Amino acid sequence: MKKPAAFFFDLDGTLVDTEMPWAAAIAAALADRGAHTTPEHVLSVITGRSWFDINAALAAEFPQISGMTPDQAGEILEPYFKRVVPDPKSIVMRSSVEFLKCAAEVAPCAIVSGSCRDEILKAAALCGVDGLLGFVLGAEDYPRGKPAPDCYLKAAAIAGADPGECVAVEDSAAGVRSGLDAGMRVIGLRRGRPGAVPRYFDGCEWVVEDLSELDPSAIF
Repeated sequence: MKKPAAFFFDLDGTLVDTEMPWAAAIAAALADRGAHTTPEHVLSVITGRSWFDINAALAAEFPQISGMTPDQAGEILEPYFKRVVPDPKSIVMRSSVEFLKCAAEVAPCAIVSGSCRDEILKAAALCGVDGLLGFVLGAEDYPRGKPAPDCYLKAAAIAGADPGECVAVEDSAAGVRSGLDAGMRVIGLRRGRPGAVPRYFDGCEWVVEDLSELDPSAIF
């Protein structure tokens, strides 16, 4: 199979297992403000979406937090997240990180995420892959969040590559749609997770439960 021009990795749920911890943190913060919901419901709102879209969706549903900017909401939520995840290293998805390290020997790599750029850089350092990345793209770097293809089209442009020659690595329905609509080949990371959030992988060239199932050097 032809060698990719670049690998583009999603972050949350792909390299770091942050989705449910963030859902629990957000639910706790809302409860302290008189807006009661469940982590499972919050998870259905946040999965695969950019932080800007998440903030807008939560503000529309819970008037108790309307008017907060994404930065303000992030500052409020950070202590709640740290209570849920006292040891940041516990959320690193080791097999995904090893896959990225192997992929970096095949083609340039970048992280393309709906999180803010500063959070991506922190996570990349936590995973020990910051030195392997050509760049990162966060929510503030493109106009429309996933499932729109904007982020991946911009990533391909930065890499100077045809989108059809790039591979996106994704764990959510929104992320998969984004990569496919950009014209990329997509690796779908299913992870065997039950729950309220549908995860569709139709159109993916590969679908795995764990990235340890794939060897980039053998595939390409």
